[in-house]
Amino acid sequence: MQVYPAFTIISLTFALAACSPSVAEPTAPTGVAKATPATAAPASIRLTASQKSAIGRKIWQNESAGKVTGLTHWNDGEEFPSIGIGHFIWYPKGFNGRWTETFPEFVRYATSNGHKLPAVAYSIDCPWPNKAAFQRDFNGAQLKGLRTWLAANVNVQTEFIAYKSRAALPKIMSAAPSAHRARIQANYNKVATTSNGIYALVDYVNFKGDGTNPREQYRDQGWGLMWVLMDMQNVASGQAAAKEFAASSKRCLDRRVRNSPPARGEKRWTPGWHNRCNTYAKPF
Repeated sequence: MQVYPAFTIISLTFALAACSPSVAEPTAPTGVAKATPATAAPASIRLTASQKSAIGRKIWQNESAGKVTGLTHWNDGEEFPSIGIGHFIWYPKGFNGRWTETFPEFVRYATSNGHKLPAVAYSIDCPWPNKAAFQRDFNGAQLKGLRTWLAANVNVQTEFIAYKSRAALPKIMSAAPSAHRARIQANYNKVATTSNGIYALVDYVNFKGDGTNPREQYRDQGWGLMWVLMDMQNVASGQAAAKEFAASSKRCLDRRVRNSPPARGEKRWTPGWHNRCNTYAKPF
């Protein structure tokens, strides 16, 4: 992937504009709640096919080692499955968790851009009420069909992840304490001057959110992108900023673990989280 020149916040609508010139309000398929109108992504710099492929494969590797079986996964101790290269969250009926649900939003996005998913994907709620039921049906027609579609449509998943990342910036600037907004803008710009920095900004929102959801906090401290950008030390643009972004993301996630309820056992995730954050510092 190429190294990008320095951008301003305005030009940083860049590749994160979701690789499509605009996103119309999705037409809800039968049985799917109508989506909130999406903000049209302005025409701007677009990810090339090779860039989309590289970032998508890297995210898939991060989430499930690039395995097709990992495209439909249910983690131990969680109340929901994770679907697709980005492990989009899909809540079963009656569950309303702390984390932002993203799989139904992805389905609306993909449908609005002309994709037809397997019928099971259009269920408002995850059809499997718990992990045991999910695992019993793992090699059944519905989950096998969903994995086949997801493996064949990596690009639209990458475009959705990039769209979510681009859309995160105005939300962050609105939600952040006013004293930190200039710092956030400056750090965002610095990180986005390298190919791995752009990958980091795309991946981290999918990985740990934009940081604006007050439910995604422990002890009034979050770990999403907003918090990482606020926590960064003052470094130069380019690879130094990408390395500091990686370091800041690890600090925020370590703080999350310290603040988390002991019963959740989140410390077990630390090595994997650190490994993922380390990829942000490596040019590719």
